[in-house]
Amino acid sequence: MKPARIIVLGVALAAGGVAAFLASGSKQPEVPKGPPPPPPLATVDVLVAKSNLDTGQVVGASDVGWQTWPAASAGSNFIRKPDRPDAIKDFVGAVVRSPVLAGEPIRDSKVVAGKGGGFMAAILPHGMRAVAIDVSPDTGAGGFILPNDHVDVVLTRRDKAAEKVTGVERFISETVLRNVRVLAVDQNVEDKDGQKVVIGKTATVELDPHQAETLALSKQLGTLSLTLRSLLDSQSPTPEGGNDDDKGKPVNTVRYGVSTQSAIH
Repeated sequence: MKPARIIVLGVALAAGGVAAFLASGSKQPEVPKGPPPPPPLATVDVLVAKSNLDTGQVVGASDVGWQTWPAASAGSNFIRKPDRPDAIKDFVGAVVRSPVLAGEPIRDSKVVAGKGGGFMAAILPHGMRAVAIDVSPDTGAGGFILPNDHVDVVLTRRDKAAEKVTGVERFISETVLRNVRVLAVDQNVEDKDGQKVVIGKTATVELDPHQAETLALSKQLGTLSLTLRSLLDSQSPTPEGGNDDDKGKPVNTVRYGVSTQSAIH
């Protein structure tokens, strides 16, 4: 090989080496990788209301459906598809006991099977009774009592024992039941369409068997009136300072402005 070619080949090899060195020196350093992506969120299908469900409404097939829900947020009282895959079929035809908003999970306590019985029987809690009381604007807080309000029941009757002594007509007023829930006013079981006043002739209240007997006797003794309780008072069974055992029993008797403890005889 001629010396000239050897020189050219050497120069070419040297130039290639220099180029390779420069290329390796200009290579950007590797950026450290970030943390791995989090694992996928565990989910479960729960039964929810597809539209607003009002008290007394009969549930249709289109009113409820399955919705994906974070498994960690699905409470134990939610209806889960893996546990009850036929829940939609079970709830069709049931009666809504208390309102459920669209998208809200369905709970057994809010929807009750009403097949084979009337609506009122379906929404009554276990062991309770529905009893009707005749009311008027004068005896029903001017019509401002609505379903789900709490009331006291006041009996006004003649004091025959005092009349025998004085010969003058006298009356006694006494609270025979307190803090009882109003189930319906006439045929209205809830406040709808912004309705604020229900002028009805009959109020249906929720009582236990002992309270129902007290009310039945009170009807025969005189005139019954309903006194509307404050929403704050209705949260406690005995805001007047009594105890839970007094709930549903006579509270006091008023005779000419003098208050004494009394019971129905």
